[in-house]
Amino acid sequence: MRNSLFTALIIISVCFQVFSQEEPEYESNKIQDFKLVPLPAIAYNPANGWMFGVAPAATWYMGNPENTKLSNLVGNLLYTTKRQWIFSSRSNIFLDQNSLILIGDWRYFITSQPTFGLGSNTPNEFEVNPNSSLSPSYWGDQQMDFRLFRFYETVLKRVSDTNFYLGFGYHLDIHSKIDNFLDVDMIPDYEFSHDAYNEALGFNLDRYTLSGFTINGVYENRDNSVSPYEKNFALVSYKVNPTFLGSDQSSSTLLLDYRHYINLSEKRKRHLLALWAYGNFLVSGNLPYMNLPSLGWDMFGRTGRGYAQGRFRGENMLYSEAEYRFPLQKNSNLFGGTVFVNANSFGSKFDSEKLLEHINLGYGVGLRVMINEENRTTISADYAFGREGNSGFYLNINESF
Repeated sequence: MRNSLFTALIIISVCFQVFSQEEPEYESNKIQDFKLVPLPAIAYNPANGWMFGVAPAATWYMGNPENTKLSNLVGNLLYTTKRQWIFSSRSNIFLDQNSLILIGDWRYFITSQPTFGLGSNTPNEFEVNPNSSLSPSYWGDQQMDFRLFRFYETVLKRVSDTNFYLGFGYHLDIHSKIDNFLDVDMIPDYEFSHDAYNEALGFNLDRYTLSGFTINGVYENRDNSVSPYEKNFALVSYKVNPTFLGSDQSSSTLLLDYRHYINLSEKRKRHLLALWAYGNFLVSGNLPYMNLPSLGWDMFGRTGRGYAQGRFRGENMLYSEAEYRFPLQKNSNLFGGTVFVNANSFGSKFDSEKLLEHINLGYGVGLRVMINEENRTTISADYAFGREGNSGFYLNINESF
């Protein structure tokens, strides 16, 4: 499920440049200098079991590289030993001279995942929730089966010759065939976290839709969006989910994302400090349970190394991360390493918890293997630890942020 959760990719071939041009003559808004990393994949995590399939990554240019940024796409087609299917395609496409940015996030999951309730103080183990203002309910590990169809597409227009972009997006999430289950007997009249929340706010228990549009402002100043070495990136996205577009209830949210890359060596650009700040807030109305801000549900599933996807959830979310990246060889960029630390906090009025009342830390180390130095396509392997025994191994394409 989570692209970055307990994943192990096995590279069967070194022919990662399936399509390429040695000396391309660049045309406006045509796919050129296309390179594909075909990664047959084997993956594992406790929620999904063993996963088998392909996880391709592609890069290309839509114009001259001297004035056009690198476009990229990461995909997944996986089947699991728990009879789950996971399909996804996530892309950032820069048109000629960076005149437009097209951002896509398409997914279809037939899958399962544990949920732990709302807020930052939820326990690992299943137990009665003593803090909920909802009907008597549980928190801690509660397994859920569900299907997710997601279609997100955003178009951003460059403002003059600057690195600022403004644009609109359409975002559709349909959760269906939702089912909670446990291997233990439940106390009569006590409910799962998901059901207690949705019943209290008038949402369906087994299917709901969130359909809305976003107004977006972006500052894209990174030297490379795949694996940046320097400069910065910022996003402000205000989302409105009206009922006339298909949402079960009207709501609005605000997403803030800022990333900064501080180069520590002019001779070795791979030697750097990367910083990330991320916030997701419910501004008005109500969201269905699975659409609430949650750890690991950012576009590429990279928040919260040290915890499982969905481990923490609430109406409001704050997240930050710092990562030190460095080369491991004196005269080669093939191998690199990282050390990192992150922190998250969630607020929920239903559990009387405010943002920053509880903070969950994560930390870990990682190895990087650069399989295409020209485009900086990288395989990343990380092991991270969280609080109260949470931990995980993550193997991915490209840097975490």
